[in-house]
Amino acid sequence: MTVDSTMSSGYCSLDEDLEDCFFTAKTSFFRNAQSKAPSQNVCKPVEEEKRQVPTLKEIKQKIDSYNSKEKNCLGMKLSDDGTYTGFIKVHLKLRRPVTVPAGIRPRSIYDAVKEVNLAATTDKRTSFYLPLDAIKQLHISSTTTVSEVIQGLLKKFMVVDNPQKFALFKRTHKDGQVLFQKLSITECPLYLRLLAGPDTDILSFVLKENETGEVEWDAFSIPELQNFLTILEKEEQDKIQQVQKKYDKFKQRLEELLRDAQGKPG
Repeated sequence: MTVDSTMSSGYCSLDEDLEDCFFTAKTSFFRNAQSKAPSQNVCKPVEEEKRQVPTLKEIKQKIDSYNSKEKNCLGMKLSDDGTYTGFIKVHLKLRRPVTVPAGIRPRSIYDAVKEVNLAATTDKRTSFYLPLDAIKQLHISSTTTVSEVIQGLLKKFMVVDNPQKFALFKRTHKDGQVLFQKLSITECPLYLRLLAGPDTDILSFVLKENETGEVEWDAFSIPELQNFLTILEKEEQDKIQQVQKKYDKFKQRLEELLRDAQGKPG
C-alpha cells in the first residue's frame, strides 16, 4: 500500500484516477434542476452519533465479516496497532463551478514524489464544472477524517477553493426515500463503511456544496466573485434575448392578422 505523503497523517493513497476532464461553465451559475416533481431526497441535519469504542476483537470480527461479503477484491486490512485500511467511493455532486489554476500542465510522477504544488506555480485562476456524479475511489485508513477526505479530493482535482465550501454526506435508503446526512469533519468514513458493509446501496458517500441556507459571499475570492458576475451578466443577456424574440414573434403575428383583417371586404 502506497501512502501519499503530501496529505496529513492518516490519509493514504488515492487510487483509480478519474480521467482529468473538466467542463467549462457555459450558461448557468447553478445547474438546472432535472425535474420539477417532488424530490425523493431528504437531507437530515447533522447529528453527532455517540458510539462505544470497539475492541480489537470486535474490529477483527467486523473486518472478517466485511471481507467475506466484498466481491471486488477491495477488502479491509487490519494492522497490529488496531487501525485498518480499506476503500471508499465518493460520488461528486457539485452544482457550482470550482476554481482551478489556469494554464498549468498535468501532474507528473515527479511532482507527486517531490511534493510539487502545481497550484502554487501560477496566480491565474479559472472556473470549471467537475464531472457531475463522477465517482472517485479512495484508499484510506480508519483514522482518516472527513476533513482529510475532502482535502484529498480537492487536491486531486487541483481545486483551490476553500475546503469549508464543501461537505461530505452519507447517503442511505429508507422506506423508499433517499436520505442524506452531512457528516462531521471529525467523522471517520471508513468506520461507517465497515459498519454498513460493502454494499453501496445501503451506504454511500457524496461530496456536495456545504449548504448553510445562505450564500457566504465572504468565503469567495475576488476573482471568483468577478467570474460569477460575468456568468450572471451572460445569463441576463440570454434571458433578455429570449424575451425579445418571444414578443417579436407575437408582434409579427398580430401585424399579420391586422393586415389580413384590413384586406377583407367589410
